[in-house]
Amino acid sequence: MSSVPAHGAAGGVHPGFEQAEIPITITTRFATEADRAAWERVFLTYATFGRTEQTPQMRARVWGWIMTPTAQTRCIVAEAEAGELVGFTHFRSYERPLPATIGAYIDDMFVDPSLQGQGVVDLMIMAVGDFAESQGWDVVRWMTREKNYRARAVYDRHADKTD
Repeated sequence: MSSVPAHGAAGGVHPGFEQAEIPITITTRFATEADRAAWERVFLTYATFGRTEQTPQMRARVWGWIMTPTAQTRCIVAEAEAGELVGFTHFRSYERPLPATIGAYIDDMFVDPSLQGQGVVDLMIMAVGDFAESQGWDVVRWMTREKNYRARAVYDRHADKTD
């Protein structure tokens, strides 16, 4: 598990990032109803990458959570200049009893393979951090597979690994 204080860069448009070179402008924003088909395409690619079988009913259920304001699951998407959805992150709040605070937990994060390694994940992590800070949440946490070295390298730029 990794965690980072709940703060990132201001704003939702990040034309570059000091950790990685992004050849195009990427905008991060919350998903809208108009994103459903594009989100499903990227989400299905993510499920295939993770070797998780996905059905249309499962995707419909998750999309329902994302679009329901009172549900826990939120979705920030990464959009390229031409309006193409190129990534997403699903996250939610969670209660932290010991410090008596609220934190954010990133459940899923994925970027179109053609843009992986170009800083898009960094932008989405910062967007979650910005939102968490705006809500008064004190930490952003996530987990990844021990052997997912590429993802771990990105996450290690943002946070220290915890036990």
